[in-house]
Amino acid sequence: MPRPLTLNRPALVAAAALGAFALTTLPAAATATPAQIATSKTNGVAYLKSLQAADGSYAGSGLSNEWAFSAFAAAGTAAVDVTPGGDTSKNARTVYRNLLSTSGWPSASPVVTDYERAALNAYAAGVDPARVSASRNLIADIYRYWQTAEPGYFGPSANFNATVFAALALNGAKTTTGQVRVPQALREAITTRLRANQHNDGGWNYSKAEGNAAQLAAASDIDMTGAAMASLCASGVPNTDTDIAQAKAFLKSKLIANSGAFKALFGVNTDSNGWAVSGLNACGINPQTGDFLTSQGKTPVDFLIAQQFNPGGGFKYLPSDTGPSAYASIDGLRAVAGGGFTSAPPVPATAGAPQWVGENSFTSGTATKLALTVDDGAGNLKVCSVALTPTGSTTTLGAVLDAAVTSATPSGCVTAVTPASGTGAVTSVNGKANSGANTWKVSVDGSSFVSAAREYAVGVGDTIAVRWGS
Repeated sequence: MPRPLTLNRPALVAAAALGAFALTTLPAAATATPAQIATSKTNGVAYLKSLQAADGSYAGSGLSNEWAFSAFAAAGTAAVDVTPGGDTSKNARTVYRNLLSTSGWPSASPVVTDYERAALNAYAAGVDPARVSASRNLIADIYRYWQTAEPGYFGPSANFNATVFAALALNGAKTTTGQVRVPQALREAITTRLRANQHNDGGWNYSKAEGNAAQLAAASDIDMTGAAMASLCASGVPNTDTDIAQAKAFLKSKLIANSGAFKALFGVNTDSNGWAVSGLNACGINPQTGDFLTSQGKTPVDFLIAQQFNPGGGFKYLPSDTGPSAYASIDGLRAVAGGGFTSAPPVPATAGAPQWVGENSFTSGTATKLALTVDDGAGNLKVCSVALTPTGSTTTLGAVLDAAVTSATPSGCVTAVTPASGTGAVTSVNGKANSGANTWKVSVDGSSFVSAAREYAVGVGDTIAVRWGS
Protein backbone atom coordinates (compact mmCIF):
# COMPACT_ATOMS: atom_id res chain seq x y z
CA MET A 1 0.00 0.00 0.00
CA PRO A 2 0.96 3.57 0.19
CA ARG A 3 4.65 3.71 0.56
CA PRO A 4 5.61 7.26 1.31
CA LEU A 5 2.81 7.73 -1.26
CA THR A 6 5.14 7.84 -4.23
CA LEU A 7 5.47 5.88 -7.44
CA ASN A 8 9.13 4.98 -7.10
CA ARG A 9 8.92 1.25 -7.80
CA PRO A 10 12.68 0.76 -8.24
CA ALA A 11 13.19 2.35 -4.82
CA LEU A 12 10.74 -0.09 -3.31
CA VAL A 13 12.65 -3.00 -4.76
CA ALA A 14 15.95 -1.55 -3.65
CA ALA A 15 14.57 -1.12 -0.16
CA ALA A 16 13.54 -4.76 0.08
CA ALA A 17 14.50 -6.49 3.29
CA LEU A 18 16.39 -9.65 2.46
CA GLY A 19 17.35 -12.53 4.72
CA ALA A 20 17.43 -16.26 5.18
CA PHE A 21 14.43 -15.85 7.47
CA ALA A 22 12.24 -15.26 4.41
CA LEU A 23 14.04 -17.23 1.71
CA THR A 24 12.17 -20.49 1.86
CA THR A 25 9.99 -22.50 -0.46
CA LEU A 26 7.01 -20.82 -2.11
CA PRO A 27 3.64 -22.61 -1.96
CA ALA A 28 1.97 -24.01 -5.04
CA ALA A 29 -0.74 -21.73 -6.42
CA ALA A 30 -4.31 -22.75 -5.66
CA THR A 31 -7.57 -21.07 -4.67
CA ALA A 32 -6.83 -19.74 -1.20
CA THR A 33 -8.58 -21.62 1.59
CA PRO A 34 -9.26 -20.23 5.07
CA ALA A 35 -6.41 -22.40 6.37
CA GLN A 36 -4.01 -20.99 3.78
CA ILE A 37 -5.07 -17.44 4.59
CA ALA A 38 -4.56 -18.09 8.31
CA THR A 39 -1.08 -19.46 7.65
CA SER A 40 -0.27 -16.51 5.41
CA LYS A 41 -1.32 -14.11 8.15
CA THR A 42 0.70 -15.89 10.83
CA ASN A 43 3.85 -16.04 8.74
CA GLY A 44 3.36 -12.53 7.36
CA VAL A 45 3.07 -11.06 10.85
CA ALA A 46 6.24 -12.88 11.88
CA TYR A 47 8.11 -11.38 8.94
CA LEU A 48 6.88 -7.84 9.64
CA LYS A 49 7.93 -8.22 13.27
CA SER A 50 11.43 -8.99 12.01
CA LEU A 51 11.55 -5.54 10.37
CA GLN A 52 11.28 -3.73 13.71
CA ALA A 53 14.44 -1.82 14.60
CA ALA A 54 16.25 -2.39 17.87
CA ASP A 55 14.81 0.86 19.22
CA GLY A 56 11.29 -0.37 18.50
CA SER A 57 10.73 1.81 15.44
CA TYR A 58 9.19 1.18 12.07
CA ALA A 59 9.37 4.80 10.91
CA GLY A 60 12.12 7.36 10.62
CA SER A 61 14.08 9.25 8.01
CA GLY A 62 14.01 8.08 4.41
CA LEU A 63 11.88 5.14 3.33
CA SER A 64 9.66 3.96 6.15
CA ASN A 65 7.85 0.79 7.10
CA GLU A 66 5.13 2.49 9.16
CA TRP A 67 2.45 1.04 6.87
CA ALA A 68 3.17 -2.16 8.79
CA PHE A 69 0.71 -0.91 11.41
CA SER A 70 -2.16 -1.14 8.92
CA ALA A 71 -1.13 -4.71 8.08
CA PHE A 72 -0.72 -5.72 11.73
CA ALA A 73 -4.21 -4.43 12.57
CA ALA A 74 -5.80 -6.21 9.61
CA ALA A 75 -4.08 -9.43 10.66
CA GLY A 76 -5.24 -9.13 14.28
CA THR A 77 -1.96 -8.05 15.92
CA ALA A 78 -1.89 -4.98 18.16
CA ALA A 79 1.08 -2.66 17.59
CA VAL A 80 1.60 -2.34 21.33
CA ASP A 81 2.29 -6.10 21.39
CA VAL A 82 5.13 -5.75 18.87
CA THR A 83 8.36 -5.37 20.80
CA PRO A 84 12.07 -5.83 20.06
CA GLY A 85 13.25 -8.81 22.07
CA GLY A 86 10.26 -8.56 24.41
CA ASP A 87 11.20 -5.08 25.67
CA THR A 88 7.73 -3.59 26.25
CA SER A 89 9.19 -0.12 26.88
CA LYS A 90 10.07 -0.07 23.18
CA ASN A 91 6.74 -1.35 21.89
CA ALA A 92 5.97 -0.22 18.36
CA ARG A 93 2.95 1.92 19.31
CA THR A 94 4.72 3.97 21.96
CA VAL A 95 7.76 4.55 19.78
CA TYR A 96 5.61 5.61 16.82
CA ARG A 97 3.50 7.95 18.95
CA ASN A 98 6.64 9.54 20.36
CA LEU A 99 7.96 10.10 16.83
CA LEU A 100 4.73 11.75 15.66
CA SER A 101 4.75 13.99 18.75
CA THR A 102 8.16 15.53 18.03
CA SER A 103 8.20 19.08 16.70
CA GLY A 104 10.59 18.15 13.89
CA TRP A 105 8.35 15.46 12.46
CA PRO A 106 7.76 14.89 9.58
CA SER A 107 10.32 17.26 8.01
CA ALA A 108 11.11 20.88 7.36
CA SER A 109 9.04 20.71 4.14
CA PRO A 110 6.06 18.46 4.87
CA VAL A 111 3.36 17.54 2.38
CA VAL A 112 -0.22 16.54 3.12
CA THR A 113 0.42 12.86 2.39
CA ASP A 114 2.82 12.76 5.35
CA TYR A 115 -0.10 13.51 7.66
CA GLU A 116 -2.56 11.28 5.82
CA ARG A 117 -0.19 8.32 6.05
CA ALA A 118 0.39 9.02 9.73
CA ALA A 119 -3.33 9.34 10.51
CA LEU A 120 -4.15 5.99 8.88
CA ASN A 121 -1.31 4.19 10.62
CA ALA A 122 -1.69 5.89 13.99
CA TYR A 123 -5.33 4.80 13.97
CA ALA A 124 -4.35 1.21 13.14
CA ALA A 125 -1.71 1.31 15.88
CA GLY A 126 -4.27 2.42 18.47
CA VAL A 127 -3.25 6.08 18.68
CA ASP A 128 -6.09 8.61 18.32
CA PRO A 129 -4.87 10.62 15.29
CA ALA A 130 -6.43 13.85 16.57
CA ARG A 131 -4.90 13.45 20.03
CA VAL A 132 -1.38 12.14 19.44
CA SER A 133 -0.12 14.70 21.96
CA ALA A 134 -1.16 18.06 23.40
CA SER A 135 0.38 19.70 20.34
CA ARG A 136 -0.06 17.08 17.58
CA ASN A 137 -3.44 16.76 15.87
CA LEU A 138 -3.10 14.90 12.56
CA ILE A 139 -6.67 15.70 11.48
CA ALA A 140 -5.98 19.42 11.88
CA ASP A 141 -2.70 18.94 10.03
CA ILE A 142 -4.60 17.49 7.05
CA TYR A 143 -7.17 20.30 7.12
CA ARG A 144 -4.35 22.82 6.54
CA TYR A 145 -4.05 21.60 2.95
CA TRP A 146 -7.67 22.25 1.89
CA GLN A 147 -7.69 24.01 -1.47
CA THR A 148 -9.97 27.03 -1.20
CA ALA A 149 -9.79 27.68 -4.95
CA GLU A 150 -10.70 24.05 -5.70
CA PRO A 151 -12.92 22.89 -2.82
CA GLY A 152 -12.76 19.17 -2.21
CA TYR A 153 -9.07 18.81 -3.04
CA PHE A 154 -6.30 18.50 -0.45
CA GLY A 155 -2.85 19.59 -1.52
CA PRO A 156 -2.13 20.63 -5.11
CA SER A 157 -4.93 19.14 -7.20
CA ALA A 158 -2.45 17.86 -9.80
CA ASN A 159 -1.47 15.26 -7.20
CA PHE A 160 -4.88 13.58 -7.06
CA ASN A 161 -3.32 10.87 -4.91
CA ALA A 162 -3.32 13.29 -1.97
CA THR A 163 -7.08 13.84 -2.17
CA VAL A 164 -7.71 10.09 -2.32
CA PHE A 165 -5.73 9.59 0.87
CA ALA A 166 -7.36 12.58 2.51
CA ALA A 167 -10.68 10.81 2.00
CA LEU A 168 -9.24 7.58 3.40
CA ALA A 169 -7.73 9.28 6.44
CA LEU A 170 -10.56 11.66 7.33
CA ASN A 171 -13.23 8.99 6.93
CA GLY A 172 -11.29 5.89 7.93
CA ALA A 173 -9.47 7.19 10.99
CA LYS A 174 -12.59 7.36 13.12
CA THR A 175 -12.98 8.29 16.77
CA THR A 176 -12.15 5.66 19.37
CA THR A 177 -15.88 4.89 19.58
CA GLY A 178 -16.12 4.25 15.85
CA GLN A 179 -17.72 7.55 14.80
CA VAL A 180 -16.77 9.33 11.56
CA ARG A 181 -15.43 12.57 12.96
CA VAL A 182 -15.76 14.88 9.95
CA PRO A 183 -19.06 16.47 8.84
CA GLN A 184 -21.17 15.19 5.97
CA ALA A 185 -20.65 18.38 3.97
CA LEU A 186 -16.92 17.76 3.88
CA ARG A 187 -17.36 14.10 2.95
CA GLU A 188 -19.62 15.10 0.06
CA ALA A 189 -17.20 17.75 -1.20
CA ILE A 190 -14.36 15.23 -1.39
CA THR A 191 -16.60 12.57 -2.94
CA THR A 192 -17.51 14.98 -5.75
CA ARG A 193 -13.82 15.31 -6.63
CA LEU A 194 -13.23 11.57 -6.41
CA ARG A 195 -16.04 10.91 -8.87
CA ALA A 196 -14.91 13.68 -11.23
CA ASN A 197 -11.48 12.05 -11.60
CA GLN A 198 -12.71 8.59 -12.59
CA HIS A 199 -11.34 7.71 -16.01
CA ASN A 200 -13.46 6.54 -18.92
CA ASP A 201 -12.25 2.98 -18.41
CA GLY A 202 -13.67 2.95 -14.86
CA GLY A 203 -10.42 3.33 -12.93
CA TRP A 204 -8.22 6.10 -11.59
CA ASN A 205 -4.59 7.20 -11.68
CA TYR A 206 -2.29 9.20 -9.41
CA SER A 207 -2.68 12.49 -11.25
CA LYS A 208 -5.65 14.77 -11.72
CA ALA A 209 -7.97 13.96 -14.63
CA GLU A 210 -10.97 16.18 -13.88
CA GLY A 211 -11.70 18.56 -16.76
CA ASN A 212 -9.01 17.04 -18.98
CA ALA A 213 -10.45 14.89 -21.77
CA ALA A 214 -7.07 13.37 -22.62
CA GLN A 215 -6.40 12.36 -19.02
CA LEU A 216 -9.89 10.97 -18.56
CA ALA A 217 -9.32 8.83 -21.67
CA ALA A 218 -5.89 7.66 -20.48
CA ALA A 219 -5.32 4.18 -19.07
CA SER A 220 -5.99 3.82 -15.36
CA ASP A 221 -3.71 2.15 -12.83
CA ILE A 222 -4.56 -0.84 -10.68
CA ASP A 223 -3.07 0.74 -7.54
CA MET A 224 -5.03 3.96 -7.54
CA THR A 225 -8.21 2.26 -8.64
CA GLY A 226 -8.05 0.19 -5.47
CA ALA A 227 -7.29 3.24 -3.32
CA ALA A 228 -9.96 5.42 -4.96
CA MET A 229 -12.58 2.69 -4.62
CA ALA A 230 -11.72 2.41 -0.94
CA SER A 231 -11.90 6.18 -0.50
CA LEU A 232 -15.38 6.31 -2.01
CA CYS A 233 -16.64 3.47 0.17
CA ALA A 234 -15.01 5.02 3.26
CA SER A 235 -16.88 8.22 2.36
CA GLY A 236 -20.20 6.39 2.58
CA VAL A 237 -20.71 5.41 -1.06
CA PRO A 238 -22.35 1.94 -1.26
CA ASN A 239 -20.67 -0.84 -3.24
CA THR A 240 -23.74 -0.95 -5.50
CA ASP A 241 -22.98 2.58 -6.73
CA THR A 242 -22.42 2.98 -10.48
CA ASP A 243 -18.88 4.32 -10.04
CA ILE A 244 -17.93 1.36 -7.85
CA ALA A 245 -19.46 -1.02 -10.38
CA GLN A 246 -17.38 0.59 -13.14
CA ALA A 247 -14.24 0.27 -11.03
CA LYS A 248 -14.99 -3.40 -10.42
CA ALA A 249 -15.39 -3.93 -14.16
CA PHE A 250 -12.05 -2.22 -14.79
CA LEU A 251 -10.27 -4.47 -12.29
CA LYS A 252 -11.98 -7.55 -13.67
CA SER A 253 -10.75 -6.65 -17.16
CA LYS A 254 -7.16 -6.71 -15.88
CA LEU A 255 -7.30 -10.17 -14.30
CA ILE A 256 -4.87 -12.78 -15.61
CA ALA A 257 -6.66 -16.11 -15.79
CA ASN A 258 -3.82 -18.48 -14.94
CA SER A 259 -2.58 -16.62 -11.83
CA GLY A 260 -5.31 -14.33 -10.52
CA ALA A 261 -2.93 -11.37 -10.76
CA PHE A 262 -3.94 -7.96 -12.06
CA LYS A 263 -2.01 -6.64 -15.04
CA ALA A 264 -0.80 -3.28 -13.74
CA LEU A 265 0.94 -0.41 -15.51
CA PHE A 266 4.15 -1.49 -13.77
CA GLY A 267 3.61 -5.12 -14.73
CA VAL A 268 2.42 -7.92 -12.48
CA ASN A 269 3.49 -7.18 -8.89
CA THR A 270 2.44 -7.65 -5.29
CA ASP A 271 1.98 -3.97 -4.41
CA SER A 272 -0.49 -3.26 -7.20
CA ASN A 273 -2.38 -6.48 -6.45
CA GLY A 274 -2.41 -5.64 -2.75
CA TRP A 275 -3.84 -2.15 -3.29
CA ALA A 276 -6.54 -3.52 -5.60
CA VAL A 277 -7.54 -6.24 -3.15
CA SER A 278 -7.55 -3.74 -0.26
CA GLY A 279 -9.90 -1.57 -2.33
CA LEU A 280 -12.23 -4.51 -2.84
CA ASN A 281 -12.00 -5.38 0.85
CA ALA A 282 -12.82 -1.80 1.87
CA CYS A 283 -15.94 -1.89 -0.29
CA GLY A 284 -17.10 -5.26 1.06
CA ILE A 285 -16.47 -6.99 -2.26
CA ASN A 286 -15.15 -10.55 -1.99
CA PRO A 287 -11.91 -10.80 -4.02
CA GLN A 288 -12.22 -14.60 -4.25
CA THR A 289 -15.66 -15.07 -5.80
CA GLY A 290 -17.80 -13.90 -8.70
CA ASP A 291 -16.02 -11.40 -10.92
CA PHE A 292 -12.66 -12.14 -9.31
CA LEU A 293 -12.60 -15.91 -9.73
CA THR A 294 -10.99 -16.51 -13.12
CA SER A 295 -11.89 -19.15 -15.69
CA GLN A 296 -8.95 -21.18 -14.42
CA GLY A 297 -10.07 -21.02 -10.80
CA LYS A 298 -7.60 -18.38 -9.64
CA THR A 299 -8.16 -15.22 -7.61
CA PRO A 300 -6.10 -12.15 -6.67
CA VAL A 301 -5.62 -13.65 -3.20
CA ASP A 302 -4.18 -16.80 -4.79
CA PHE A 303 -1.62 -14.64 -6.56
CA LEU A 304 -0.65 -12.82 -3.37
CA ILE A 305 -0.18 -16.03 -1.40
CA ALA A 306 1.88 -17.43 -4.29
CA GLN A 307 4.15 -14.39 -3.88
CA GLN A 308 4.82 -15.19 -0.23
CA PHE A 309 7.80 -17.13 1.10
CA ASN A 310 6.78 -19.67 3.71
CA PRO A 311 7.45 -20.19 6.50
CA GLY A 312 9.50 -16.97 6.26
CA GLY A 313 6.40 -14.88 5.56
CA GLY A 314 7.83 -12.14 3.35
CA PHE A 315 6.30 -11.32 -0.03
CA LYS A 316 8.15 -10.80 -3.30
CA TYR A 317 7.52 -7.61 -5.27
CA LEU A 318 7.88 -9.21 -8.71
CA PRO A 319 7.21 -12.88 -9.47
CA SER A 320 10.82 -13.17 -10.66
CA ASP A 321 12.34 -11.82 -7.45
CA THR A 322 14.33 -14.17 -5.25
CA GLY A 323 13.88 -12.30 -1.98
CA PRO A 324 11.15 -10.42 -0.12
CA SER A 325 10.37 -6.71 -0.17
CA ALA A 326 9.28 -4.90 2.97
CA TYR A 327 6.67 -2.82 1.16
CA ALA A 328 5.36 -5.76 -0.83
CA SER A 329 5.09 -7.75 2.38
CA ILE A 330 3.05 -5.00 4.01
CA ASP A 331 0.75 -4.58 1.03
CA GLY A 332 0.39 -8.32 0.53
CA LEU A 333 -0.34 -9.18 4.15
CA ARG A 334 -2.87 -6.40 4.64
CA ALA A 335 -4.79 -7.51 1.55
CA VAL A 336 -4.71 -11.24 2.32
CA ALA A 337 -5.86 -10.47 5.88
CA GLY A 338 -8.95 -8.74 4.50
CA GLY A 339 -7.90 -5.18 5.29
CA GLY A 340 -8.61 -1.95 3.49
CA PHE A 341 -6.15 0.93 3.97
CA THR A 342 -6.56 1.07 7.72
CA SER A 343 -8.30 -0.98 10.42
CA ALA A 344 -9.33 -0.41 14.00
CA PRO A 345 -6.64 -1.72 16.36
CA PRO A 346 -7.14 -5.17 17.91
CA VAL A 347 -7.45 -5.51 21.67
CA PRO A 348 -3.86 -5.96 22.92
CA ALA A 349 -2.59 -9.20 24.42
CA THR A 350 -0.18 -7.28 26.66
CA ALA A 351 -1.60 -7.18 30.17
CA GLY A 352 -2.85 -3.72 31.11
CA ALA A 353 -2.27 -2.20 27.68
CA PRO A 354 -5.29 -0.20 26.48
CA GLN A 355 -6.67 -0.60 22.98
CA TRP A 356 -6.36 3.16 22.46
CA VAL A 357 -4.04 5.89 23.67
CA GLY A 358 -4.37 9.64 23.20
CA GLU A 359 -4.04 12.98 24.96
CA ASN A 360 -6.91 13.72 27.35
CA SER A 361 -6.61 17.48 27.74
CA PHE A 362 -4.84 20.58 26.50
CA THR A 363 -1.67 21.65 28.25
CA SER A 364 -2.00 25.26 29.29
CA GLY A 365 0.49 27.39 27.39
CA THR A 366 1.25 24.71 24.78
CA ALA A 367 0.44 25.69 21.20
CA THR A 368 -1.87 23.32 19.37
CA LYS A 369 -4.19 23.06 16.36
CA LEU A 370 -7.86 22.19 15.92
CA ALA A 371 -9.74 21.12 12.80
CA LEU A 372 -12.64 23.42 11.89
CA THR A 373 -15.28 23.51 9.15
CA VAL A 374 -17.74 26.36 8.61
CA ASP A 375 -20.80 25.58 6.48
CA ASP A 376 -23.05 28.54 5.64
CA GLY A 377 -25.83 26.28 4.38
CA ALA A 378 -25.52 27.68 0.85
CA GLY A 379 -22.75 25.41 -0.43
CA ASN A 380 -19.86 27.60 0.69
CA LEU A 381 -17.89 25.19 2.87
CA LYS A 382 -14.75 26.49 4.53
CA VAL A 383 -12.14 24.12 5.99
CA CYS A 384 -9.13 25.10 8.06
CA SER A 385 -6.68 24.26 10.79
CA VAL A 386 -6.84 26.74 13.67
CA ALA A 387 -3.69 27.49 15.67
CA LEU A 388 -4.20 28.55 19.26
CA THR A 389 -2.57 28.35 22.68
CA PRO A 390 -5.07 27.22 25.33
CA THR A 391 -4.93 28.68 28.81
CA GLY A 392 -6.52 25.66 30.48
CA SER A 393 -7.30 21.97 30.03
CA THR A 394 -10.22 22.89 27.73
CA THR A 395 -11.13 25.89 25.62
CA THR A 396 -14.35 27.29 24.17
CA LEU A 397 -15.97 27.55 20.76
CA GLY A 398 -15.73 31.34 21.04
CA ALA A 399 -11.97 31.14 21.58
CA VAL A 400 -11.59 28.84 18.59
CA LEU A 401 -13.64 31.07 16.29
CA ASP A 402 -11.75 34.15 17.48
CA ALA A 403 -8.43 32.44 16.80
CA ALA A 404 -9.63 31.37 13.36
CA VAL A 405 -9.99 35.01 12.31
CA THR A 406 -6.24 35.56 12.52
CA SER A 407 -4.62 32.15 12.85
CA ALA A 408 -6.28 29.75 10.42
CA THR A 409 -4.69 27.83 7.55
CA PRO A 410 -5.97 28.32 4.93
CA SER A 411 -6.99 31.84 5.90
CA GLY A 412 -10.49 33.21 5.51
CA CYS A 413 -12.19 30.35 7.30
CA VAL A 414 -13.69 32.82 9.76
CA THR A 415 -13.72 36.57 9.11
CA ALA A 416 -16.09 37.76 11.84
CA VAL A 417 -18.10 36.36 14.77
CA THR A 418 -21.01 37.88 16.70
CA PRO A 419 -20.84 38.31 19.60
CA ALA A 420 -17.12 39.04 19.43
CA SER A 421 -16.50 38.27 23.10
CA GLY A 422 -18.09 36.99 26.27
CA THR A 423 -20.72 34.25 26.31
CA GLY A 424 -24.07 33.56 24.69
CA ALA A 425 -25.42 32.21 21.44
CA VAL A 426 -23.38 32.72 18.28
CA THR A 427 -25.72 34.86 16.20
CA SER A 428 -23.56 35.53 13.14
CA VAL A 429 -20.49 34.04 11.45
CA ASN A 430 -18.83 35.59 8.43
CA GLY A 431 -21.66 38.10 8.15
CA LYS A 432 -24.43 35.51 7.98
CA ALA A 433 -26.90 36.00 10.81
CA ASN A 434 -29.39 33.70 12.45
CA SER A 435 -32.81 33.88 10.79
CA GLY A 436 -35.85 32.27 12.37
CA ALA A 437 -35.31 28.54 12.68
CA ASN A 438 -32.04 28.79 10.73
CA THR A 439 -29.31 29.37 13.27
CA TRP A 440 -25.65 28.56 13.82
CA LYS A 441 -25.06 25.15 15.30
CA VAL A 442 -21.99 23.17 16.36
CA SER A 443 -20.87 19.55 16.39
CA VAL A 444 -17.65 17.91 17.55
CA ASP A 445 -16.30 14.56 16.38
CA GLY A 446 -19.43 13.76 14.39
CA SER A 447 -21.89 14.32 17.24
CA SER A 448 -25.37 15.72 16.68
CA PHE A 449 -25.50 19.45 15.98
CA VAL A 450 -26.62 21.70 18.85
CA SER A 451 -27.03 25.45 19.20
CA ALA A 452 -23.66 27.19 18.96
CA ALA A 453 -22.72 29.23 22.00
CA ARG A 454 -19.43 30.96 22.65
CA GLU A 455 -19.03 29.10 25.95
CA TYR A 456 -19.49 25.67 24.31
CA ALA A 457 -16.63 23.52 25.65
CA VAL A 458 -13.99 22.30 23.23
CA GLY A 459 -11.44 19.66 24.18
CA VAL A 460 -8.07 18.59 22.88
CA GLY A 461 -8.28 17.08 19.40
CA ASP A 462 -11.96 17.89 18.87
CA THR A 463 -12.94 18.08 15.20
CA ILE A 464 -15.29 21.06 15.12
CA ALA A 465 -18.07 21.62 12.60
CA VAL A 466 -20.10 24.84 12.62
CA ARG A 467 -23.19 24.95 10.41
CA TRP A 468 -25.99 27.40 9.61
CA GLY A 469 -29.42 25.82 9.18
CA SER A 470 -32.53 24.52 10.86
